[in-house]
Amino acid sequence: MTEYEYRVLTFDRHTSKAQARQAVREHAEYGRWELSRTVIYEGGVRRMWLRRRIMRVERTA
Repeated sequence: MTEYEYRVLTFDRHTSKAQARQAVREHAEYGRWELSRTVIYEGGVRRMWLRRRIMRVERTA
C-alpha cells in the first residue's frame, strides 16, 4: 500500500499565478513533491495540496 505525506500551500488573492507556480515548482524540484489538488476559494484565496510518497526502509540485519 502506498502512503503519502501532504503539505498545503496557501496563497492570498494578491499572489500572481506565476508566483504560485514558482513556489510549487521549487517544492517539486527540490523536495520531490507532486501537485495533488488545487482549489480556488471565493475571494481569490488559492490552496494547493502537494504530496510525496513515504519511503519505508526495512532493516536487513
